[in-house]
Amino acid sequence: MDFERVLEKVEGFFSAGRFPWAVVGAAGLHAYGLTRVTTDLDFVTDAAAQSGLVSFLVSEGYETVHLSQGYSNHVHSDPARGQVDFVYISGETSRRLFEECRTMPFGGKTVRVPRPEHLAAMKIQAMKNDPSRSLQDMADVRFLLTVDGVNEEEIRAYFEKSGLRERYEEIKRLS
Repeated sequence: MDFERVLEKVEGFFSAGRFPWAVVGAAGLHAYGLTRVTTDLDFVTDAAAQSGLVSFLVSEGYETVHLSQGYSNHVHSDPARGQVDFVYISGETSRRLFEECRTMPFGGKTVRVPRPEHLAAMKIQAMKNDPSRSLQDMADVRFLLTVDGVNEEEIRAYFEKSGLRERYEEIKRLS
């Protein structure tokens, strides 16, 4: 996948519509120092962007594999354009996440990345929604807990809010 090319295209859509966005998933983790192999590019944006974004991606040749209120997944037949995933948020969650994003290097440019606590919250929600993801997501949260200045209590609260406190305790035992 040509990450910079795909990023440029998607960023153009967000800029034209003045939608807030940030890089999440493996690219977001990479910004904090955890590099792992990935074949897709993940974004978070405001829910208001969803219908226009999906139409834009279809016009760019992407097939929509999954579409729900909070998430969409798209794949292109050209491997250089690959797979892109989007998390959609709204209200106070959107306001807070985007106000607190950090600008960090990604490839040859800078991108906005949520705070480590917000990346952890997305990983925790993913574990709750799809327990088969737990091992990788727990490893990612374990890494995020080591980022300088991270608010560990905030991350613990996200686990508790999701009914996954035992997962938090498991991470702490392994650390």
